[in-house]
Formats: sequence, structure tokens, C-alpha cells
Amino acid sequence: MTTEHAGGHAGPANATEYIQHHLAHLQNADKTFNLDTFWISAILGALFLFVFWLASKRATAGVPGKLQNFVEFVMEIVNDTVNGAFHAKSRVIAPLAITIFVWVWLLNAMDFLPVDLLPKLLSLVGVNYLRVVPTADVNHTLGMSIGVLICIIGFSISAKGAGGWVKELFTAPFHASGPVGMILLAPANFLLQMVELLAKPISLSLRLFGNMYAGELIFILIALLPWWAQWALGGPWAIFHILIVTLQAFVFMALTVVYLALAVEKH
Repeated sequence: MTTEHAGGHAGPANATEYIQHHLAHLQNADKTFNLDTFWISAILGALFLFVFWLASKRATAGVPGKLQNFVEFVMEIVNDTVNGAFHAKSRVIAPLAITIFVWVWLLNAMDFLPVDLLPKLLSLVGVNYLRVVPTADVNHTLGMSIGVLICIIGFSISAKGAGGWVKELFTAPFHASGPVGMILLAPANFLLQMVELLAKPISLSLRLFGNMYAGELIFILIALLPWWAQWALGGPWAIFHILIVTLQAFVFMALTVVYLALAVEKH
């Protein structure tokens, strides 16, 4: 794999090229894989695991430190959401929710870095293209949503059995008491079930992608302004963007929990 974007140049010459430059991904030679999205996501995922592992190793029953207080605060927020939405018993749902919330927040928070900081640093070693916000890449958000879809199907089969899940696909939401009615309603039920099942990951991915892509684009446009205007406009937008970054991570996590709760419930 190469770390050079095909056919590109080292830097932009005008506003249009500047925007295009910052919206171009670091790709492999075949231009089929966004290397920047993959590596930044992997590094931030490893950072999340290390910080929470470190907090667990340093956890104490006495006066907690700042790191332990922070981790407990995050876990309390997620735990309240899980307890309020998911009423079945599962050893997976809480760790999954915490992972989603913190990881997505870290991915979103890359938007707070100055637009040209990492691209300029990596350009010194020959990397001329870099997008630093993985959640502004629809491939990444769709990939996470497909993972949620797999969890939905897995939770459904675990709670109802493979036969029960398949039966529900053809017998809900429209119910019939006799076999003739069940056969007649089966195609409509299956179609609605498929629409509902596919709409969940699509809405999850596009909601997160749309908000983060818009935020990234606004920061790029602000970076085109004179330095004094950048501070005047970029400061308030960055403060407001803190809410967006946190809210989008929370929404992705909360909807995942809700979808999994629906998956284990019987019609």
C-alpha cells in the first residue's frame, strides 16, 4: 500500500483546491481503502482501551483520583441510559454501550484539532492527504452501523431462537389467527420487517456522518478566512461543536441500546 493519493499535488493553490485537498482521503494504491480513516480509528480505539484499562488498574475504594472520577462519570451516564432502555439481562450491553459512546466521541473530537495541524505535520514525511475525522467518512459510519445491525440480529436470535426470529419476520407486525391469514400476510410482514431492519443502520450512519461532515466543512471554510476572523468565528463554533460532538456520540449509543432492546422483545 502506498501513502500517496493518486494524481495529487503537495498543496492547494486556491480556495477551491484547498477545500478539495482537505476533503481528499489518504488511500491505498487502488483507491479502494481510506487509510486515514482506518489508522486514526484504530489509534483512538487503542487509546480508549488503554485509558480505561489504566483507570481499572488504579481504581481504589478510597478517595478516587481524577481519572477514576472521569471514568466513573462516563460509566454512570451510560449505565443510566442502558437501565432506562434495556430491561433484559445481558453481560454485553453495558460494555458495548460504553465502547460506542467513548470511541465515537473520540472520533468526533478530532474535529477540534486545527484544520491544517496534522496534514502539515504528515506532509513533512511525504503524506500529502489526510482527513482526521473518521466519522466524517460515510464508509466508517456505515461500517459501525452494520456492526450494530449484526448485533441486532444476534440479540434477536439469542433471545428468541433462530426459529422464533424467522417466524417473527413473517408474522409481525400484522397478526392472523388462522394459517390462511398467516400465509396471506407473510409477504407484507416480511417486507415491513426488512424495511425496518435496514432503516436502522442507514439512519444511524447517515445521521452521524451528516453532522460531522457539516462540522468539518465549516471548520475548513473558517480556515480560509484571515487569522483575526478565524478566531472570532472559530472560537464560538468550536464551543458549540462540543455539544454536537457529545450529542452525536450519545445519540449513536442510545439508539443502539434502544434497537437492541427492541430486538429482544417479543411482538
